[in-house]
Amino acid sequence: MDPDYFKSYDMCWGTLGTVRPFSNFHQDRDAMEIQAALERKDAGTLVRILTNRNNAQRQVIAKTFEEMTQKNLAAGVKKALAGDLVTLLLELLMPPLQYEALRLQQAMAGLGTDEETLLEILCTRSGKHLQEISTAYQHFYKKDLEKELKGETSGDFAKLVLALLNKENIAGVVQRDIEALSVSLNGKKADAGPWIDILTSRDSDHLNKVLMGLELESGKMVDQTVEKRFTGDIQLGLKVLVQCIQNPDVYLAKRLTTMKTPIVQGIMVSHCEEDLLCIRAAYLKLTGTSLYTALQKQFKGDHLQALLAICRSED
Repeated sequence: MDPDYFKSYDMCWGTLGTVRPFSNFHQDRDAMEIQAALERKDAGTLVRILTNRNNAQRQVIAKTFEEMTQKNLAAGVKKALAGDLVTLLLELLMPPLQYEALRLQQAMAGLGTDEETLLEILCTRSGKHLQEISTAYQHFYKKDLEKELKGETSGDFAKLVLALLNKENIAGVVQRDIEALSVSLNGKKADAGPWIDILTSRDSDHLNKVLMGLELESGKMVDQTVEKRFTGDIQLGLKVLVQCIQNPDVYLAKRLTTMKTPIVQGIMVSHCEEDLLCIRAAYLKLTGTSLYTALQKQFKGDHLQALLAICRSED
């Protein structure tokens, strides 16, 4: 893997992430401890080290491990461990863009498409970030992400997905946008076109004003309007997009309440250096239970310990 390839991607860890750079970081010591842990199949040590380093530090550990042992760290983890824990640790070892590309690839693999995961990534990531993910997808899968998405979707939903991938930020007039959305609902069949055009080409402040104006005008919540006037995949797509414009943390917290392993790991690994604290707060407000407690009811063993380490603490 070409390390320069990832230099363009800056992890924006800050006060809103739960995983921070480990201050007393010594890659040689970590690599040696990991080597010994792999030989003993000591999951606890692997969890302790890999969940307490940020992604950039894990990349350094993997490189040091390879130089030290002439072996690939991910392959070693795969050989030593099994089950959901090995999947989680392998996800933590991937550079962030590679991981997002993997999630998109998995959502389209096999029979049927996992529309919710596609939408989660496309609706919560900025246009610039999605272009970087597209480049990573091409790099790892030798396929064009836009073409792959086109092949997996159809009709208005395909138009929405491709518009999200190529998000723009064009200045608009709030009142004009409200009117365009309102008019699109007048016919016997609602026209998804203006919804796709407007909701994928304005900044979130502008869109929140538009959605609020539409609610005032119609006397209905926007998600109720979408539910009533659209059907099928486009209904799902517009509902997710509206939720992500209004409050992405609440949308992601709702996704976490399913407590399905791929969804929980996907969101926690993707967001742990960015905004997992916000998602945790939204989860507590939504369910009355902290994410930290909810995880303990659902998972067990070393897999649970790894998830708790990423979650970091009780709320």
